[in-house]
Amino acid sequence: MPRPKAKLQAATVGGSADDIEAAFYEALQLGDIDKFMACWADEDEIVCVYPGGARLVGAQAIRTVLEHMFANNGAIRITPERVRKVQALASAVHNIVERIEVMTNEGPHEAWVVATNVYHKTAQGWRLVAHHASPGTAQDLQEASAGPQVLH
Repeated sequence: MPRPKAKLQAATVGGSADDIEAAFYEALQLGDIDKFMACWADEDEIVCVYPGGARLVGAQAIRTVLEHMFANNGAIRITPERVRKVQALASAVHNIVERIEVMTNEGPHEAWVVATNVYHKTAQGWRLVAHHASPGTAQDLQEASAGPQVLH
């Protein structure tokens, strides 16, 4: 028997992938699970991978892990430092170097993450369909790029 589709409250922000991304990071900063979940598409196959974590598929799996993260750490201090974007008519991919401040027993510790957020334009507007994050370093701010290519 198929499981019922979880209904997500629509994010109450503007109509661009950038708006949803801003709401996503603000929700993490505030520790606001409802606002965080409102950024996601209302699809069974949304996916989230945190650094070193398992692939989470579906809104309930994502929400459960985030509830646990917020319960243990409170709000998460994440600052997008460098963003690269590719956008088409109904999809957008943002690759981001994130600076994360983690509170440890020795005080605040800075960590880096390289994340990719994938957005689709849905009937409810732009929504996040995938977030994949991997451990990074401060050197990730110094991007390696082949530079502009000229086609002849």
